[in-house]
Amino acid sequence: MKKNFLAIITMSIMFFNGAFAQELDKKYQTIVSGFINCIKTDNSDELANFFDFPMVREYPVPSIKNKDEFKRKYKEVFDDSLTQMIIKSNPSKDWSEVGWRGIMLKSGVLYLSPEGKIWSINYKSKAENQIREKYIAEDKKNVHPSLLPFQYPVHLLETKDYRIRIDALGNENYRFALWNKKSKMSEKPELVINHGKIVFEGTSSNHSYQFKKDGEIYKCEIINIGAENTPPAIYSILKAEKEILSQDAIIVSN
Repeated sequence: MKKNFLAIITMSIMFFNGAFAQELDKKYQTIVSGFINCIKTDNSDELANFFDFPMVREYPVPSIKNKDEFKRKYKEVFDDSLTQMIIKSNPSKDWSEVGWRGIMLKSGVLYLSPEGKIWSINYKSKAENQIREKYIAEDKKNVHPSLLPFQYPVHLLETKDYRIRIDALGNENYRFALWNKKSKMSEKPELVINHGKIVFEGTSSNHSYQFKKDGEIYKCEIINIGAENTPPAIYSILKAEKEILSQDAIIVSN
């Protein structure tokens, strides 16, 4: 099972969690109580043990690479609003089991795995949002002018041959841009497709971005949950429902 500890999968999680939430078992209440105590005592050193690093943040904000960096940036993630929400939470009433998603706080603000690791945080502090805005502004300076304007970058993928960028343009409209892997994003893309959509895979957090052009579907799958050797992403092209290209991809984080 893959673990993306700051997964940006809020839409799918918030949609399904109500149907699958279960009363929290007492053994998990112990895990939750330990987590709450770390927050209550402001113990960033102990809290870091709840993460498997790197801690992925929403692109294009760089990942937090290790425990020491986390301790420096702890308040960027856990601001007063989030810490108070956690401290005031009741392990038996405010936390629940949601199948493979683990242990959920309230309606999906934060998830712990059954092993007691932070699975995802679907909360953004004011500081985190300001940091992301700064990186988005910088990102806009480094892309080819033909890709401006856009709302924010969603993903940057790399396969053995290609570099693929997905941007949100607003109004649930996504854009696909592709370069040869040896090219820079400051160069003009080889292919650009607008009017893409996001498609969620059943009750899973796995989802794909799909773009249509000349009877072909360009598909970028984001795989948050999969077998041990499943790649984090897959880029494929389909024509008449037949796959004509498929390449494993990595999700690039700064």
